[in-house]
Amino acid sequence: MSASNTDRLAESVNKVSVGRVYDYLLGGVHNYAVDQAFAEEQLRLLPDIRDFAVSNRAFLGRAVKYAVSQGIRQFVDIGSGLPTQGNVHEVADEVAPGECRVVYIDNEPIARAHAEILLEKTADPARHRAIDADFFDGGLLWERVLATGVIDETQPIALLAVALLHFMPPETHPERMLAYYRDRLPEGSLVVVSHAHIDPSDTEALAVAKKLTESYTKKANSPAMPRPREEIAAFFEGLEMVEPGLVWLPEWRPEGQDPYSDDPARARGLAGVGRKI
Repeated sequence: MSASNTDRLAESVNKVSVGRVYDYLLGGVHNYAVDQAFAEEQLRLLPDIRDFAVSNRAFLGRAVKYAVSQGIRQFVDIGSGLPTQGNVHEVADEVAPGECRVVYIDNEPIARAHAEILLEKTADPARHRAIDADFFDGGLLWERVLATGVIDETQPIALLAVALLHFMPPETHPERMLAYYRDRLPEGSLVVVSHAHIDPSDTEALAVAKKLTESYTKKANSPAMPRPREEIAAFFEGLEMVEPGLVWLPEWRPEGQDPYSDDPARARGLAGVGRKI
């Protein structure tokens, strides 16, 4: 291992990772004391944050099932973090056994290392791969996706940016990079997005969200912040929205029980799927 990679790993272990925090909230074991302490701090500020993680993961599963039902057999999961409960490849293979291909992408070396170990145990290396790349790598990221040999760029792809874009501050203009990836997709592809959002009338939650944002900015490897609905809707520009459109997490094609079934706005996250036509 090169010195630079060793340094990156050391930094990753010692700094809070949003992917490992998410894994902890979902009940996973691929996290460290620093992540656990940070997650517990966030839970004290906003106890609902664990249910958000659960609701968001459930949305991901429903979106994957929908994509498979539409004939899509390829998935590119950007910002996948640690493959944990309800992995994309596992959900897809439940619906279409042995048919689906998935590339997981994360910019944290430990996340990729864990992903490779987990995929060795639960996946088919001919169809499921994990690569180390950053959302803002643009062309380099897409080249690496295609270099895996897993994705056929002539066939429809489901591009997943789930619980990712709220870690991108406005000044980074994530909508531009998402549009770049959208333009790489063939017709019939889907773009799947979920994003933290708080109803403007929920002033108490907005105040807590501000504290959460400050905490993530100071201690984690990525900042975190909710966006207004119109800014989240802009991520789907140029796409045809799949019914029911951009809605609260549990409202997107509900299936089974969700922590927020009785009060969807408490999910404090919006979700949607857009089709390229």
